[in-house]
Amino acid sequence: MKLGIVGLPNVGKSTLFNAITNAGVPADNYAFCTIDPNVGVVSVPDERLQWLSNFYSPKKTTPAVIEFVDIAGLVKGASKGEGLGNKFLSNIRTTDAIVHVVRCFEDSNVTHVEGSTDPLRDIDIINLELVMADIEMVERRIDKAQKAMKGGDKKFAREVEVFTELLQHLNEGKLARTFTDDKEDLALISTSDLLTLKKTIYVSNLAENEINEPESNRHYMAVKALADEEGSQLIPICAKLEADIAELDDPEEKAMFMEELGVNESGLDKLIKSSYALLGLISFLTAGSDECRAWTIKKGTKAPQAAGKIHTDFERGFIRAEVIAFDDLKELGTMANAKSQGKVRSEGKEYIMKDGDIVNFLFNV
Repeated sequence: MKLGIVGLPNVGKSTLFNAITNAGVPADNYAFCTIDPNVGVVSVPDERLQWLSNFYSPKKTTPAVIEFVDIAGLVKGASKGEGLGNKFLSNIRTTDAIVHVVRCFEDSNVTHVEGSTDPLRDIDIINLELVMADIEMVERRIDKAQKAMKGGDKKFAREVEVFTELLQHLNEGKLARTFTDDKEDLALISTSDLLTLKKTIYVSNLAENEINEPESNRHYMAVKALADEEGSQLIPICAKLEADIAELDDPEEKAMFMEELGVNESGLDKLIKSSYALLGLISFLTAGSDECRAWTIKKGTKAPQAAGKIHTDFERGFIRAEVIAFDDLKELGTMANAKSQGKVRSEGKEYIMKDGDIVNFLFNV
């Protein structure tokens, strides 16, 4: 999974990226500090995987990972190449979802590219640039489909109709993700890799004294109303505080510091939970003396396709899956006890994977 962290210059975007990835990229107080996209790969914390690792003492333990891409700050005119716009737009197309950092704190010592704190205005600036870039892409798609229709291919008639309606929607300043709930139309426009079709997690960057009571911040509440309307996720985070937490190497010291601040979970944990929920993802596990590993799949994935995440041969030659729920193994203590209690199941090609399944795939090619 790849998440693109975006936002106007100086809203705390790179500070947050540094904190969650410990990558140490510059985050100075001036625009365009992040010129090239910085990439950080972080492990997904999973207590189930840790338990299995302690249980099996494998040669290797491999967690699921998320790739964060810190993308250069956007300004007005980016869709026309202003600032670092073209670079921004090309990099964001490769991400699965957008983490949109908005500044909700007041601080005269930290310059704002627009001169004041107004997160809804900031969101509109970025969304408008993304919409304008999408308009160009949709116009090209319509033109291509119309030419195909002239060649006698009637299947493009529906494509012209849908994308023409979408173009009108975009021209009104609306996002592609608010265009339709029709599954067939959505599947069609999904083939065009539109920027405003990507699901979004808004990160409200708050002051330290507001993080435990974000509802007291009027800017946060304004973003919350927007996120609720869009069906997007919203996370309250203090990027500066996350940076302080990230500097502590000792886990106990980190836990004590967070407890003193009344912070229950890190910004990274919040982002991971939100991204899994937003994208409809779950994890299954494989375990043994060689390796314990977590694998990320979409909800609703069937056993053969889950097996294919490990190796294409597993999917191609799928016979069956031996499955036990993590909670059952943990409760019963050993695999032998689990088998005697009938908790290890044999599942076929139609089995839909569940979060926390521990699986052994049987295949033959």
